[in-house]
Amino acid sequence: MEEDGYDILFKIILVGDTSVGKTNIINKYIKNEFHDDLNATIGVEFSHKQFTVDNHKIKAQIWDTAGQERYKAITRAYYKGAKGAFIVYDITRKETFDNIDKWRNELINSCNQEVTIMLIGNKCDLEEQRQINTEQGEEKAKSFGFSFLETSAYSGENLEKGFEMLIKEIYQKYKVEQKGNDLYDLERGEELKTGKDKTKKKCC
Repeated sequence: MEEDGYDILFKIILVGDTSVGKTNIINKYIKNEFHDDLNATIGVEFSHKQFTVDNHKIKAQIWDTAGQERYKAITRAYYKGAKGAFIVYDITRKETFDNIDKWRNELINSCNQEVTIMLIGNKCDLEEQRQINTEQGEEKAKSFGFSFLETSAYSGENLEKGFEMLIKEIYQKYKVEQKGNDLYDLERGEELKTGKDKTKKKCC
């Protein structure tokens, strides 16, 4: 298998209000970089990361979406085909927590399939500025049946754990969808490609 080959491709999106730290989460996880002075994302930005689960190489396409209302028409178009999503809020800004329901509804209504969602309370390094406690985040996630973690894009706390948890949850659902068939013999739409067809990769 070529160096950048993969068996399965999962599209993952990050959603949430502007300035909750979505871009820095990705930059810290992918590049080990953090920038205090990042401009707000315009539309969408794209990164990728490879994982191995059950000896299968899984490529995750990670899409960073803008949180501003004026970009909603653009970002909603990129929800299509997503297998997983992080809803991100800022533990130091209560209004971002209050908007979780809105983002959940957008995902449910805009994705063209069942999407695995994880709730992320970001900026846990700013403990002295906290407005939402951990128990509130846990209860909100539990009410929707989501997994939950608090993270820090500044220190990197729980970022790797969060991505690995989401990928494994998506993969378990994928296995059930395959109903025991060989993963290498099936294709599931443009967002899922198997190891026998490396020449027809598509981004989403």
